[in-house]
Parts: sequence; structure tokens; C-alpha cells
Amino acid sequence: MTDSEILTAIAEVARDHGLWEGPLDRDLRLIEDLELDSLKALTLAVEVENRFRVCLDPEIEATVVTVGDLVDMVRRELAH
Repeated sequence: MTDSEILTAIAEVARDHGLWEGPLDRDLRLIEDLELDSLKALTLAVEVENRFRVCLDPEIEATVVTVGDLVDMVRRELAH
């Protein structure tokens, strides 16, 4: 799966759960730009795990700042 496909799927998850309506790009920050509070960030993480059938490492998840960081994390998990 390419980074572009992962990004598109994350955007679909965000839209499906009312977390973000606009286009997503790798540079958008989850908290500052997408305005995700802790509950919305948790919802995004859980729904991304469900969509890709992966388990995101909570320790690494805490370092995710941008959409690009999330794409990279999903790509690494899919490679395992």
C-alpha cells in the first residue's frame, strides 16, 4: 500500500467520524491544524487501527504530531 493510499484512507476515516472535512496532507498537525482533542485523537487512532487491521504502539503513537507521522506509522505496521 502506498503512502498516498494510506493518506486517502485516513482522510476517509476522519470524514466518516466527523473529525475533519477538508483535504488532508502530510504536513497538517493533528492537534493544532485538525483541532483534535484527546477524545477525537483516540477515535482517530482506534478507527485507523480498525481500517488497516493494525495495532499502533501507544509509546510511538504519543510521538505522532502530523498526518504524515500517522501515515508513516501505519506503513511501518503494515510492513510487519
